[in-house]
Amino acid sequence: MTALNDGWFTEVFQDQGTAFSLQVTKKLHEEQTPFQKLEIYQTETFGNLMVLDGCVMLTTRDNFLYHEMMTHPALFTHRDPKKVVIVGGGDCGTLKEVLKHPGVEEAWQVEIDERVTRMSEKYFPELCEANNDPRANFFFGDGIRWMRDIEPNSVDIIIIDSTDPVGPAEGLFALDFYRDAMLALREGGIIVQQSESPLLHTDTIIKGIHEDMRKAGFEHVQTLPFPQPVYPTGWWSCTMASKENPIKYFREDDANNRPFVTRYYNAGIHHGALAMPQFMVDALEDEVRPEEG
Repeated sequence: MTALNDGWFTEVFQDQGTAFSLQVTKKLHEEQTPFQKLEIYQTETFGNLMVLDGCVMLTTRDNFLYHEMMTHPALFTHRDPKKVVIVGGGDCGTLKEVLKHPGVEEAWQVEIDERVTRMSEKYFPELCEANNDPRANFFFGDGIRWMRDIEPNSVDIIIIDSTDPVGPAEGLFALDFYRDAMLALREGGIIVQQSESPLLHTDTIIKGIHEDMRKAGFEHVQTLPFPQPVYPTGWWSCTMASKENPIKYFREDDANNRPFVTRYYNAGIHHGALAMPQFMVDALEDEVRPEEG
């Protein structure tokens, strides 16, 4: 549930008894796309705000936390990523971070709603700086079907940059989708799934992701928490899984000597994110293997 009163946009999480508000100065855009209601506001202190179906998606000020953690841990964990597929990610921020890695030869953004990308180009141009990179490819359509039809053993990293697991995104959190992703990945392949709030969803969504990824054949699964002020509880996570190699090992020297600028990610942050809070370890103890726990 959302409300816009006295210059404040408020997203209410009724089932959790909490809410989050941003002071807005202007509504910049509103439309009903074929898939969802898309709104963009100008805020007092967080820059522009994108809202989909009443839910906060991103702001200018803090999106770097999410985009950097959805990309760099996976790309520095993989030994030599050449082809990356992003399912969702219509705002293009994840694509931008992926293409900072000079070794990436091909990146695909598979997004169901083209209007999200077009409005991001207008209102979040800093996130779309890599859209004209010759390595960038765009497909606007059903990501579940696209993953089902992709050539087996053809991708190094799959990043599921989706909305919450409801509506069109629900199938991106499903065992069948993870099985299709497993077939698409090459040896040493890694999948990354945005996995909601550790405080709210460890016993439900995150545990379910761990269970389904293992059922799909991923041997190593790890959830990495990180801050995200505009999302419920201000604390978010991504879950990474690998076909063969433990997630706790990453190319630390390359992360320390990365040839590009980051605002949040570094090797120390990477190490810290691999250390799950004790309540998560306890909740996931049946899923955490000795070499990862």
